[in-house]
Order: sequence, then structure tokens, then C-alpha cells
Amino acid sequence: MSRGEASAELGGIRADWSVRNAHDEAGHDSYSEVGLTLYFAVGDRLRAVRVDALGGPQVFVKDTALVGRVPSELERWVEARAERRGPDPELVCLPGGEVGSLSLGVALCLQRAGDRLLTRPLFLDSDTMDDGYNKLGRDAWAIS
Repeated sequence: MSRGEASAELGGIRADWSVRNAHDEAGHDSYSEVGLTLYFAVGDRLRAVRVDALGGPQVFVKDTALVGRVPSELERWVEARAERRGPDPELVCLPGGEVGSLSLGVALCLQRAGDRLLTRPLFLDSDTMDDGYNKLGRDAWAIS
């Protein structure tokens, strides 16, 4: 999906701001109106979507909400889900300590809410999941 296609899927809204720099190649666009940040690769191919823990949409896997949760609860859920799925590699621990699910293509990043931390999922394509720290800018992983 390109930047234009992503904007169209979001109802035609425009990004509040865009960042382009050498580190994250094509950069990222922020859509604070809907609580999303979209990360792109060179050629404007969508690489990742970050959901704001406080203002983004809720995302569910079956009956489990992923956004704005207490991290330890969601980490336990991801671990239990991986155990039920069998012997195939499912869990990934990213360099910043984030737990991720390969089959869901998600890293459970964190966001500050006053003196609490809440889950702020980062959905990644499979290529980016393999090396997200080098393919996305520091902003994607920082606790904000």
C-alpha cells in the first residue's frame, strides 16, 4: 500500500506531519486524528502501523484487545497463545525488550499514560519484523 492508498483508506484525511530522513529510509506520517502513525519504505510502500494507546482505534485478535492494555497482561496472553499454537516459532523478543508475535505481525510496544505504561502495538510487515530496529526510526520504538 502506498501513502496515497493509505490516506484513502483512512477516509482521505491528510497526515498532520511527515518525517523523512536517512535512518528510516522513506519516513513516517502521523495521523493524530485517528491515532495512527504509518511507516513507509523506499518507494512509499507501507512497512508498519503504530496505534496510539490513548487516541488510536482498538484492535482485537478474536476477543482480546491489544491497544491500551497493561503490558504484563498482554504479554501473558501472547505467551499462552504461542504455547497453544504448537512447536512453530511464534514469539519474538525484540532488542528493546518488546514481545512480539510472528503470526500476528505485531510488537507490543509501550506508551506512557501519566505514571502508567500501556500497550501501543506496532504492526509490521514480515520483512520489517525481521529487522525492525534498523528499518524503522527510533521514534517507532520509543516510549512516549
